[in-house]
Amino acid sequence: MLLFNSKNSEYFKKGETKRRSMVKAVSWRTIGTLDTIIISYVLTGQIRTALSIGGIEIFTKMILYFFHERIWNTIKWGKRKLP
Repeated sequence: MLLFNSKNSEYFKKGETKRRSMVKAVSWRTIGTLDTIIISYVLTGQIRTALSIGGIEIFTKMILYFFHERIWNTIKWGKRKLP
């Protein structure tokens, strides 16, 4: 399996690219926004309100997640050192 291939272990230890962080942010926010829309609909009973809430939070939380990932990528705590 690619993830556990020892030849690729150095690559995975170096951190993530900005592109990877962005793709992760988009995929996670898609899941999170669907969850928010469903919860909003259950609470309000109004699909229009639920979609409005989901439409706003997808952008705000995607931006916050991207910067959160980039900041954590600079923190050395908990990372393995290269040999």
